[in-house]
Amino acid sequence: MGVLLQAFYWNCPAAESQQGTWWKYLQSKLPDIQKAGFTAMWLPPASKAANLFGNPSMGYDPYDYFDLGEYNQRGGIPTWFGVKDDLVALIAAAHGASLQVYADIVINHNNGGDAEELNPLNNEKAWTVFSPVSGKFPRDWRCFHPSTFQVVSEYPPFGGMPQLCHQNPQVYAAMMDYAQRMIEEIGYDGFRFDYVKGFSPWMIKAISERRFSRSSEPFYKPFCVGEYWDTEISIVDWLDHANHFNDNPVSAFDFPLRYHLKDMCDGFGYDLRGLLAQDSVLTTEPDRSVTFVDNHDTTQNPGDGVVNDKMLAYAFILTHQGYPCVFWPDYFNYGLSRSGTANGLDALIAAHEHYAGGGTQNLWADQNLYIMQRNGFGSQPGLVLVLNNRGDSWNGATVHTQWQNQHLAPIAWDGHDQSRPEDKHTGEDGTVDLYAAPRGFVVYAPQ
Repeated sequence: MGVLLQAFYWNCPAAESQQGTWWKYLQSKLPDIQKAGFTAMWLPPASKAANLFGNPSMGYDPYDYFDLGEYNQRGGIPTWFGVKDDLVALIAAAHGASLQVYADIVINHNNGGDAEELNPLNNEKAWTVFSPVSGKFPRDWRCFHPSTFQVVSEYPPFGGMPQLCHQNPQVYAAMMDYAQRMIEEIGYDGFRFDYVKGFSPWMIKAISERRFSRSSEPFYKPFCVGEYWDTEISIVDWLDHANHFNDNPVSAFDFPLRYHLKDMCDGFGYDLRGLLAQDSVLTTEPDRSVTFVDNHDTTQNPGDGVVNDKMLAYAFILTHQGYPCVFWPDYFNYGLSRSGTANGLDALIAAHEHYAGGGTQNLWADQNLYIMQRNGFGSQPGLVLVLNNRGDSWNGATVHTQWQNQHLAPIAWDGHDQSRPEDKHTGEDGTVDLYAAPRGFVVYAPQ
């Protein structure tokens, strides 16, 4: 599917001195993003947010869905990321660089209501009167839970913010109009849905099944991925509901796998056989798994993100099945791109794009050593990944690969010893001994 770049992190406009200019900043980075081999970008929420008490917002508290930096409200015309024209220009330029662009949309809740009112169904007051300057989707208590259209919601609210009732035809129509605008007018290619455990999967299905009309694609089907932060069982259950009779299946971020990867990198004595456990989306529904190492939420608090030997985790997601997502700071701020070397993200992205095709076959797994093979498909001939969890020495094993009498060359590697691994040659039966450096990895590919 390519490699996705999460093109933001928490408070990035302030951290990069790009308040109100993040869209322009991203456009200036497009040559580097394209050169690295990324195929898509995930952008932060673009709609005007509540901006309570004059504080700028990352957009996860939407106020006016139809203001993308166009109207003077909630503290000004631009969002924290910029104005609509800059966003449209960024997306057009990204398309010119052969990159897709996904919108982060928050359709579970709203914030920043203009007035407080009484909901007669629960006799409680809430800030549910919204009078957006765009003039689109004005709303009151009837648009939120509890509503006459659904008195009791089975889904948990988020952060005490008013929770939209999608069963209300006015809300449903507004969400469909919003999605249509983002694809057909603004130019997005797909959606990342925030906090999908807060509302019914049928709303996601309605958007993913919609055939949008674009100039070159009159029946365009958007890529869709949901953020369901929970166990594999809960995520797969959500996928089953969202994809029931859905001819454009949605994907989900693989949080269970991410915690395995954090334990591998940061937890002393992690058993690498845990990577094979049937408790991740990757191991149960690999075609629907969007894999990642960190994101804007997992790195908000010190120590929550992956701290040690992060390249081990990236080596895993960029060689396995699933749709891998690279976090902006890891590539641009923390020096993990390592352009021009075989030790960084650039080399792993190239390995993914040129070699990582077909199914996955485990060749070896014990507490400190993990070896897997991608079987290859089409123009991607396959590869072998060796992960070494030992910190004191190189580690490896003799394994049976699918290649007979084949030269295998190391195309990406890293570890506490960055020496170039040896080239290898498989025997007539496909056997070969493969080793990786302490707390390191090697990606081998047939040559």
